[in-house]
Amino acid sequence: MKILVVGGGGREHAIVHKVKESKHTSQVYCLPGNAGIAKDAICEPIPATDTGALLDYARKHKIDFAVIGPEVPLCNGIVDEFEANGLPSFGPTKAAAEIEGSKSFAKYLMHKYNIPTAEYRLFTDANKARQFIKSTEQSVVIKADGLAAGKGVIVCDHVEHAFEAIELILEKGAFGSAGRRILIEERLQGEEVSVLALCDGENLSYLLPSQDHKAILDGDKGPNTGGMGAYAPAPQLSSDLLKQVDKEIMKPAIRGMAIEGRPYRGVLYAGLMLTQKGPKVLEFNCRFGDPETQAVLPLADSDLVEAMMSARDGRLALFEWKNKNKSAVCVVVASSGYPGSYEKGKKIIGLNNPLDPDVLIFHAGTRLQNGDIVTSGGRVLAVTALDDSLPAAIDKAYQVVKKITFDGAYYRKDIAAKALTYL
Repeated sequence: MKILVVGGGGREHAIVHKVKESKHTSQVYCLPGNAGIAKDAICEPIPATDTGALLDYARKHKIDFAVIGPEVPLCNGIVDEFEANGLPSFGPTKAAAEIEGSKSFAKYLMHKYNIPTAEYRLFTDANKARQFIKSTEQSVVIKADGLAAGKGVIVCDHVEHAFEAIELILEKGAFGSAGRRILIEERLQGEEVSVLALCDGENLSYLLPSQDHKAILDGDKGPNTGGMGAYAPAPQLSSDLLKQVDKEIMKPAIRGMAIEGRPYRGVLYAGLMLTQKGPKVLEFNCRFGDPETQAVLPLADSDLVEAMMSARDGRLALFEWKNKNKSAVCVVVASSGYPGSYEKGKKIIGLNNPLDPDVLIFHAGTRLQNGDIVTSGGRVLAVTALDDSLPAAIDKAYQVVKKITFDGAYYRKDIAAKALTYL
């Protein structure tokens, strides 16, 4: 089959890499792609949000199956359009993708179907939000209701910090229309883990649990980013806890979506906090995580295309997802200034160094310029290393990261360190 992957980040590079391995694949296309993806797929600079142009391209090149990477086109209804025009696609419909596109809808779903999550209040008025902050004695997290590229969550350490967040989102419009409403949640305590499962509207097939590192600085300090690294499997989520997550969170979510008339097909991502009272949902996402995908997919010992087709066609009950008996560590290399403003066009040095077969470099914000690969985004590269143990995978990943550089390159030095206490 000719397979189209929509998107151009590190997640999409990891998907392309796995799709290319499939026995079902004859050619991979990735739109818009990036400088690294272009070595594995045919790329054209068509934006992931330009559904009409993507559909025209798919028709012209006789694409057989489409895989949608980013959340924005999913929430805009790209799967509905593709399917209506006869292009089989992997990803949730617009109605189902609202589980990520609207945090207030996700909260409604969780409360209605008794899925454990943090208590919250919804606000559109900044003064009323401030009054609520004054009245509560809890530590809070303030979230933009809509899509904010992973940066719309502000963990508040004190009242003044909460006031600043309210002003930033509701009054200054830092996240545009995504921040017209905010959620003020109780701040949950514990370890965060990410659970990704393929869904066919009724059945679930789990990938290995992982842990993302959202904060920009070591020790989880500084503002949130789209993710500075990840590792899998996450030892914090035992097999017993995963069974609890399946029973109390994932299956009720899939059942609830079906009852609401929004059957969920695609990847359901649950960002969880492992609290003293058990796992609770921080957020649901409607797609593969980024950078979790760059850690989880290289560990897969199954045919990804076959798995995605089974999910799309309602056949997941007949499919068994298998994983390698290894650990993976993914370290993101970012531009100086990210997640704020940053410069682009910096030449990347060290990409041609010989690599261990169990090391993969996934491109995110890169492009070709006069024959050189240069930076074009905040998160530039993701270096993923596999090994028989987590400590060995950590060492292998950082050995490679240290040999890649560009002006202003930055990466966290503590990816996966938290997991070592569980081994």
